[in-house]
Amino acid sequence: MGSTGAGVVPGWLVALDVDGTLTGPGRPDVPPETAGAVRSARASGHEIVVATGRSLVGALPIANAFGPTGWVVASNGAITARLDAQAPGGYVLVDASTLNVAPVVRMGLALAPELRVAVEDTGWGYLVNRQFADGQLNGRQRTVDGTVELWERPAPRVVLSGSGIVDKLLKPLHDLGVTAHSDGPDWIDVTPAGLSKASALEQVRNRLGVSQERTVAVGDGVNDIEAFHWAARAVAMGQASEEVRAAADETTGSVDEQGVIAVLQSLPNPRLSAQAPAAG
Repeated sequence: MGSTGAGVVPGWLVALDVDGTLTGPGRPDVPPETAGAVRSARASGHEIVVATGRSLVGALPIANAFGPTGWVVASNGAITARLDAQAPGGYVLVDASTLNVAPVVRMGLALAPELRVAVEDTGWGYLVNRQFADGQLNGRQRTVDGTVELWERPAPRVVLSGSGIVDKLLKPLHDLGVTAHSDGPDWIDVTPAGLSKASALEQVRNRLGVSQERTVAVGDGVNDIEAFHWAARAVAMGQASEEVRAAADETTGSVDEQGVIAVLQSLPNPRLSAQAPAAG
């Protein structure tokens, strides 16, 4: 956004989670009413950032639904990209942090031999030791014959899936020094140490020149809590857990109710505010 001219009221940076916020279970696309509200907020002068645990390849179709420009924070903060229709793939990779995959996979399989492992390949999909069910991962899957190929290269994110693995693996993963987020008892996202949606959003905020007082984060998951602490205004979706709602400043309607629309419509319109006559 950068600096603004005299009398121009700057917009807000609005960080929007994807699954459970912009899209609901069984619905891969953003509903037309929600997409329209996002585009209207952007047209009025607000900066919309899609901030998700999804891989970049899974986040891009969502971000592109709002227009050819904008920012994406993917893989729980490990990947930051800027949409650019002229660039290969339609985006420019701004920042990519990776972790050493080998210790994570070795430990995971030692403690849970039936573990499903997916290692993110940015912009393409995943290397997996066994196929994940349709809809569980965003992007293509390539099954590798041996585990060594899974950890040959650093990656921004590793997905671990299996029955009851959170109780077995969450603490050992934290002891390894990586960031690990659980999504239910059978799923863990592993990303580099010290990263979160919040850390990536702060970098985007600085690049755009938006003041901290004009930041909003909307989400429904445990991986949104850091972003809630970062934002000046934190909004939980109506179906979020008690833990997530307690971390927010307010709660909006559920994803089925398209509660994000009310949040977007509550933002002041910078262009109208800038045109308003001075009092006196």
